[in-house]
Amino acid sequence: MALNSVNTNFGAAVALQNLNKTNADLATTQNRINTGLKVSSAKDNGAIYAIAQSQRADITALNAVSQSLSRGQSVVDVALAAGESISDMLGQLKEIAVSLSDTGLNSTSRDALSDSYKSIVDQIDAAAKGATFNGINLISGASDAKDLVSISGVDGSSITIAKVDMSKASSAMASIATAPTSASAANSMLSKIDAAINDVSSSLSKLGTGSKQLENQASFVAKLSDSMEAGVGNLVDADLAKESSRLQALQTKQQLGIQALAIANQSTSTVLSLFR
Repeated sequence: MALNSVNTNFGAAVALQNLNKTNADLATTQNRINTGLKVSSAKDNGAIYAIAQSQRADITALNAVSQSLSRGQSVVDVALAAGESISDMLGQLKEIAVSLSDTGLNSTSRDALSDSYKSIVDQIDAAAKGATFNGINLISGASDAKDLVSISGVDGSSITIAKVDMSKASSAMASIATAPTSASAANSMLSKIDAAINDVSSSLSKLGTGSKQLENQASFVAKLSDSMEAGVGNLVDADLAKESSRLQALQTKQQLGIQALAIANQSTSTVLSLFR
């Protein structure tokens, strides 16, 4: 190769190659700073990108599971709130029944207590039928009532919470639905009310256990999702402190590369001095 040629400028070609490499590295660094990702597409690192995408899909599925569990918790919590109110009202019925068992009551007082008894029974039924969330009622006793099934895992596993009946349609409630009309009937009613209280308490215990299952599973899913997101971050997130330092270094290198190219381009002009 001729050392003094106007047709070929090897120094400029080398300087241009280095400058292009610096510009490419600078573009990569700027992209990492802009996106916060060191692997933002498959061309950055195909294997890591594929793993990250798979994990992102699992995280999306876990988010759907979390939403399902939250809806399930709301359904059970509404049923529990109504059930606890029903339990309280059964206590009021027992109090009235004890008063009605008093043989010394006059007819006016007995009628007033009977009216209160009937009113509370109706309130119990209304509470049971009104405990609906998202179209699901676990305590109404309706013929079309369904168990609560909440998906709790990406593998398709589920938690099932069986419906219970706290309405007047249940055998325990039906046996106490009519107000006693005499002291002896009221005295006999006490054992039936106790049975209804025990039945409701048992149902509340089952619902409470189901709610705790949903709560525990929701907590697990949230922790699992957080761990997976952290894992994806470890794979694809850029170290911005490192990239910031690299950006400054590359910007300096770019300026030096431009100057080196300018100097290389000027080298051919020295050939003109040979013809002066």
